[in-house]
Amino acid sequence: MGKPTGFMEIARSDRSYAPVSDRIQNYKEFVIALSDDEVSKQGARCMDCGIPYCHNGCPINNIIPDFNDLAYHQDWRSAIDVLHSTNNFPEFTGRICPAPCEAACTLNLTDEPVTIKTIECATIDRAWNEGWVQPQVPEHRTGKRVAVVGSGPAGMACAQQLARAGHEVHVYERQDRIGGLLRYGIPDFKLSKSLIDRRISQMRAEGVHFHPNTEIGVDKSGDELLSDFDAVALTGGAEAPRDLPIPGRDLDGVHFAMDFLRQNNKRVAGDKIPRATEIHARGLNVVVIGGGDTGSDCIGTSIRHGAIAVTQLEIMPQPPEREDKGLTWPNWPLKMRTSSSQEEGCERDFAVTTKAFLGENGKLTGVRCARVEWTKDDAGNWRMNDIEGSEFEIKADLVTLAMGFVHPVHQGMLEQIGVQLDPRGNVQGATEGAQAYKTSMDKVFAAGDMRRGQSLVVWAIREGRQCARAIDEFLMGTTDLPR
Repeated sequence: MGKPTGFMEIARSDRSYAPVSDRIQNYKEFVIALSDDEVSKQGARCMDCGIPYCHNGCPINNIIPDFNDLAYHQDWRSAIDVLHSTNNFPEFTGRICPAPCEAACTLNLTDEPVTIKTIECATIDRAWNEGWVQPQVPEHRTGKRVAVVGSGPAGMACAQQLARAGHEVHVYERQDRIGGLLRYGIPDFKLSKSLIDRRISQMRAEGVHFHPNTEIGVDKSGDELLSDFDAVALTGGAEAPRDLPIPGRDLDGVHFAMDFLRQNNKRVAGDKIPRATEIHARGLNVVVIGGGDTGSDCIGTSIRHGAIAVTQLEIMPQPPEREDKGLTWPNWPLKMRTSSSQEEGCERDFAVTTKAFLGENGKLTGVRCARVEWTKDDAGNWRMNDIEGSEFEIKADLVTLAMGFVHPVHQGMLEQIGVQLDPRGNVQGATEGAQAYKTSMDKVFAAGDMRRGQSLVVWAIREGRQCARAIDEFLMGTTDLPR
């Protein structure tokens, strides 16, 4: 603990944003970093608690008090070593993780948690700028071949760990570029794709082979995959979106959020989008159905397109402005949060259900909605009921369905390989014991959203790392890879 009185002497200070009027003109990242001296002062606020709840708040169990102290002493070289010991990609989590570690920080009891996420991001950005992040090429090769299907954060973490253990690793991605949902599910203004490209270059130097435009089950069969490799890791996303089968669903103008976001990321990358399939919000009234991060990304993208108005509908009631710390801490609390995209200009409406999409001549013109109330039944389960006479309509030229994902796509690869699914439709697999990350099929493992369902990038990295450890032990009988 570098400064025992730091938390009493130094106020919390965090990164700021570029003005809305400036940042909505482009798709560049707009977070304004703190200076090294200010980051160091923020590190001094860490109390080095006897029980550091931030560890369990962080899914990858970052050694947070240690790198906070190293940041305070501006020993950035040691700080990045500590950070990399648990996290392959802190430049991703330092930008897009919701920071459950900060919710778990003891100082959050007074709403002044240590700016852990900012310290993490500053540490890795400094490390890249100084040239400290170099390929870690293994001294010996094992002769074992591993296929990783899916190149999102789980697949990338799994592949990097396995390559460093000396295995020959091949990553298969059905999209035209590597990165999974990091590449095509998160807007560039939240995560510059140059950060992904930089890591891919490092991983190539470490021996990872990438195969974009290759869909397992179509371009390469499941049987081929099993016969060509000593182990297979299924690390794709939970890509089957939750639909809204109501009247008017087939109208022109109603789209899944991921189709909208993926296309825009391709456009920003320089791809030509055929006009016949273009989804663009310029000059339109946009309605986003779903109140999570994907919905927020649709808002920020629509505003940058030049939408006339953006409305976000959430079926759940509006959460409280502030949580009851005595009931929630150190767990992630349910409370009112406003994203940077929502700040840019969006009307939010809660406890609203969508009854029908309205249209003329096959084109969307509006949305019919109703207000709902949530009550508990005798068993204590929440029930939703429409409020009589509360129906209303919203003008809409474009609707994005951002209600989450139900499970991975079953057609193709999963059907061909024949792995068992859990009751939610995800690939069945445990995380502990001798069967950790193993599926029902011999030598086939699963991790990330494909195994656990829709989740956070930080959970994907955790599972990718742990899956790599399980595969290494399966192939070699023992493993030195960290969990």
